[in-house]
Amino acid sequence: MKRTAFSAILIFAAVVAVFGGRAISAQDKYTLEVPGGLAFAEFRGYEGWSVIAVSENGGMIAAIMGNPTMIDAFKAGVPGNGKPFPDGAMMAKIHWIPKKQETYPGQPTVPGTQHDVDFMLKDSKRFADSGGWGYAEFEYDAASDTFRAGNSNDSPPQASNAKCGYACHTVVKARDYVFTEYGHR
Repeated sequence: MKRTAFSAILIFAAVVAVFGGRAISAQDKYTLEVPGGLAFAEFRGYEGWSVIAVSENGGMIAAIMGNPTMIDAFKAGVPGNGKPFPDGAMMAKIHWIPKKQETYPGQPTVPGTQHDVDFMLKDSKRFADSGGWGYAEFEYDAASDTFRAGNSNDSPPQASNAKCGYACHTVVKARDYVFTEYGHR
């Protein structure tokens, strides 16, 4: 009887340690920040935002999501109506390495291992010198289930500050620096 109770306690402790450790590691991403002040924590809840569009580029597939401010602006016709996105608009772009589901009908390509997540935040005062947008890219490591700020050794290379996406996005200045188009529903 004592051995059974002891075994049950050990199993319970192991389960608590595993799930507790996962909870702690899941919280670690919210402590990350890129130089220039754009923090992962500013995008808390991005996983549940509405989808703006999906994309495929450079061998990755992505879902681009927007917070309610971003979605409302798209629905109002921004940027096609010539108006800029309002301060507080946010986007998250999650990249995955694609995989085929061989056993599913049609063998669809679906998200495999996550590669990274990119963020954009419109704040015309904080980011006045980068078109009003702050940018961040966080690389994901599946083995440790952790994120880290992108850097110049990544592919593609990332500047390590909140203006890392500005140079690339200047080609869509007329669209308020936003490449993504809101997909018809």
